[in-house]
Amino acid sequence: MSRRPTEHFDVNGRTVFVTGAARGIGAETARRLHAKGANVALVGLEPERLERLAAELGDRAAAFEADVTDFDALKRAVDGCVQRFGGIDVGIANAGIAFTGPLATTSVDHVERTLAVNFLGVWRTDRALIGQITERKGYLLNVASLAAVSHAPLMGPYAAAKAGVEALTNCLRIETMPSGARVGCAYFGFIDTDLVRASFAQPSAQVMTGRMPSFMRNPAPLDKAIDAIERGIERRANRLWAPRWVGAMILLGGLLQPLTERQLLRDQDRLRKGLQAAETAHEADTQDPLLGVAMQAVDRD
Repeated sequence: MSRRPTEHFDVNGRTVFVTGAARGIGAETARRLHAKGANVALVGLEPERLERLAAELGDRAAAFEADVTDFDALKRAVDGCVQRFGGIDVGIANAGIAFTGPLATTSVDHVERTLAVNFLGVWRTDRALIGQITERKGYLLNVASLAAVSHAPLMGPYAAAKAGVEALTNCLRIETMPSGARVGCAYFGFIDTDLVRASFAQPSAQVMTGRMPSFMRNPAPLDKAIDAIERGIERRANRLWAPRWVGAMILLGGLLQPLTERQLLRDQDRLRKGLQAAETAHEADTQDPLLGVAMQAVDRD
């Protein structure tokens, strides 16, 4: 984790704005930071879950329904949060979805929805929050992924969006430095969330992950990501990651993609089977147009 060693940013008494807060990383981050004394604004697409979480947490939590593809809705959420708590010190652009399928044949709507949520949704969230963050010399965290630096087949739109988030964050970090605020990027491997479990359940994923080392293939406990976010906020870190091995992958940088492609070149049979599995199972047809593969988890609630 990159950081300034002497800095400690305490969330106690401050206000944190979290998108994608209805479940997974967003919800658990809100719980953790609320327990540390923060006010939390819970923003997302599932109002009933958001309201339940806000009620569970109590007076220092508020729920705001907003789709991150709708800038006006995000602005209303920001304004509502400022009215409720007086300002925003930390923003976490966490909302994300995933669809699986080959770029050549998957639904155009699915590709564009992924880019709209995972890349432009982060940009819109940043734009809605940046005035508050700079005014209060706070911290803005954009959630990317290991997919920002390692681009796997059948995850093209997701990888493209996360690579865009990394670039966007790097530029915004530099532009924001004179204000005293800080901007960070989170890189997560497979974390045990509804989205990852639903993605792994796809037939194509079961084929493609078969040759991965177990430490990469097995989702890490959700707490690993929340711990990293908590430490990252305390240090207003430029970059944070989980599990720990993801840091080594980031350091490999430009070497990682050629190594990945070389491995797949030696195992083209598995690649063909993965592509065929996605087509045969009609995976694109089973994925919700708003929530992607994660809708399978919603259906179980």
